[in-house]
Amino acid sequence: MSDPDDLSPDPLRQSASPTRDAALRGTVVTCFVLVSVSLARGHGDGWLLIWAAIAILAGFLVAGPKRGLGLGTRITSQPKANSRSSVAEAVLAQIPDPVILVDQRAVVIEANRAAYELLAGLKTGHPLSFALRTPDVLDGIQEVLESGQPLKVEYSERVPTERTFEVHIGPLQADVPDAGVSAGVVLFFRDLTSARRLEAMRADFVANASHELRTPLASLLGFVETLQGPARDDAKARERFLDIMKEQAQRMKRLIDDLLSLSRIEMRVHLSPTRTVDLAAIASQMVETLSPLAKERGVAIQVALPDRPVLVLGDRDELLRVAENLIENAVKYGESGGRVDVEVSRTGEPVPQVAFSVQDYGPGIPPEHLPRLTERFYRVDVAHSRDKGGTGLGLAIVKHIVNRHRGHLDIASDPGQGARFTVRFPEAAPRP
Repeated sequence: MSDPDDLSPDPLRQSASPTRDAALRGTVVTCFVLVSVSLARGHGDGWLLIWAAIAILAGFLVAGPKRGLGLGTRITSQPKANSRSSVAEAVLAQIPDPVILVDQRAVVIEANRAAYELLAGLKTGHPLSFALRTPDVLDGIQEVLESGQPLKVEYSERVPTERTFEVHIGPLQADVPDAGVSAGVVLFFRDLTSARRLEAMRADFVANASHELRTPLASLLGFVETLQGPARDDAKARERFLDIMKEQAQRMKRLIDDLLSLSRIEMRVHLSPTRTVDLAAIASQMVETLSPLAKERGVAIQVALPDRPVLVLGDRDELLRVAENLIENAVKYGESGGRVDVEVSRTGEPVPQVAFSVQDYGPGIPPEHLPRLTERFYRVDVAHSRDKGGTGLGLAIVKHIVNRHRGHLDIASDPGQGARFTVRFPEAAPRP
């Protein structure tokens, strides 16, 4: 659709203008010379002047009407192709997902910034196969060109990180004759990485939770059947089996409690706490609570706390859970070091923060396990963790609580040198 405000010279008319201008000038000059010569020789009369005026008027008519943009230029209405192209490019650049336009030969016509970031070898004017070598996508382009029907294919890459995309391939028909492409294909990449990872995490969670509950439940059923059968009248065996059954029931209770706690925390993760609590007092209380456990395992807990209160905006019960999980883990898994350091301090860069750290001197954690420690049911040593009474959810609960409090959890460890867990929270203003 043309716009009356978009006016441009007609190239055909413009190219013919010099010839017509020359004809007009020649007619005028010829008439002027003939009239001058006739008057000089005494043959001038009225008819000669009339015919000269008619010749000049005919020259004007042949040359064309008067033009506003100069002699030999005609104004015509043209489609706003350039304007529409600029708008399309601006819209394309704002799409966060990769978008690529190719012509009938699968040569790249246009692409947005996300596409260039995804495919390092992508270049305009080059075949798409130079940058994307996935047969499913390339065959899909050819199929869409032949059938004219859109389709979806899956594209995955492994380097530098594993990512999965759903590629929507659709036919592209240009409605502007001068658009530069009459037909082609548009490829839209939809990132499925997060959705696939979340789906895998949910499947793993169901499988792990079922397994963790099935094991103690199977033990309970087995001992119940034994007590009802061969050990019915064996008092010594009955006492031993009942102790084991109690231990397995407590394990199931801990697991269910942790699952419920994790669910409650996730439901409130978007609600930031508004009450002011003293983190130093929380650390002191939890050290006192866990001192009997540490003494039983031969571990000394050393505490370094500031002289005045250290205030943060938080939920007291949840922060007590963070301190309990971190200190208890340090005592249980780092008991071979014989010491656990608990410290609360202030940091002023870049903004005022409060740091709560727990350091043990046990065997440490191999570096390949550090990124996954806060995943649900993830354990470095499954058998050792179960022997210690762990559910595999402690650090996951810590991570979610810290996230709700807008804090950050750091884990550092060197094998043989112990592990250090540090939680940082924004410092709250003093109470009025």
